[in-house]
Amino acid sequence: MIEDELRAAFARLEESTPPVGPVRAAVDRAVITRRRRRRRVRLAGTALAVAAVALVGFTAMAPRPPAPTAAPLLATPEPEPGGALNLLLLGVDQSAGSRRADSVLLVHVPADRSRLYLVSLPRDLLVPAPGGTEKLNATFSRATGSGTDLAAGYRATRQAVARLTGVRVDAGAVLTYPGARDLTDAVGGVPVCLPEPVRSVHTERRFPAGCQRLDGAAAVDLLRQRYGLRDGGLDRDRNAARYAAGLLRQMRERGTATDPAQLNRLLIRIGPAVTVDAGDLSLPALVGAIARAGAAEPVAVAFPVLAEWNGRGYEADPELTPGFLDALRADRLGEWAAAHPARVTALR
Repeated sequence: MIEDELRAAFARLEESTPPVGPVRAAVDRAVITRRRRRRRVRLAGTALAVAAVALVGFTAMAPRPPAPTAAPLLATPEPEPGGALNLLLLGVDQSAGSRRADSVLLVHVPADRSRLYLVSLPRDLLVPAPGGTEKLNATFSRATGSGTDLAAGYRATRQAVARLTGVRVDAGAVLTYPGARDLTDAVGGVPVCLPEPVRSVHTERRFPAGCQRLDGAAAVDLLRQRYGLRDGGLDRDRNAARYAAGLLRQMRERGTATDPAQLNRLLIRIGPAVTVDAGDLSLPALVGAIARAGAAEPVAVAFPVLAEWNGRGYEADPELTPGFLDALRADRLGEWAAAHPARVTALR
């Protein structure tokens, strides 16, 4: 009797329950829409990493893109963002489980889009920190710890660079050494011009003075070198800028950044290593602005530091730094570089 009453009650409730088919269909449509939107963002982010961040040898931190099966990238033109832009690019060494930003590069894109300015910030530059000062690369490792959250290290470094320079960091990227190796090989090698020979303390590889084309393994080997160089880590920063300029030159000569087919093939190859922080900017518009500025040979300048190592790190040069930062904030780096040729890195 009780079972019959229960069956009858369930039957009445079932009759009054609205059909679930339309609800399920709406949920499925929402899921598909979100997946498509997420895929577009990831693909555009990867394009930014290639066309902007990769132009200077480093890439960013965003989710791993899916296997590219989508339509051509950046198909819809958008107006470029106005004014000067600043991109923060980090080269990260993950050896022995460490998380250190060995290369810190601020890429300044002037408002007139005349060229890119590659500003090397020494990883051992002393910057303000809770309780005093710390090395710039310690900011990254302190935020990341022993984990794999490179985005946390990037955000901490971005804040430190913004405080140091007084400029807004509009977008940014991180590239680990395996990513640099894959990127170099994907573009057919990168030409690098060295003013002096370099011997690797890791592999005994010898890099002669002059211009040479490096494959991925050789490029990573060079980017890691600081021991045995005349100015140690400062010379490593200069070689990173030379590699960046060579990568930009190689991509420009091959037409990689402007050829959708080449770009898609490159994305497929390096996609697993790429993630991006594009800030509040439109990715297609940002790529367009950087590509226009990248048509000319870049200028590489070093953040002014005292050459003497004080036992804890490098200190900003009290005479040159104020004028340099004024030029950066006022979008006049070209004038400053012309007035201080000793701070400009020879790229050829």
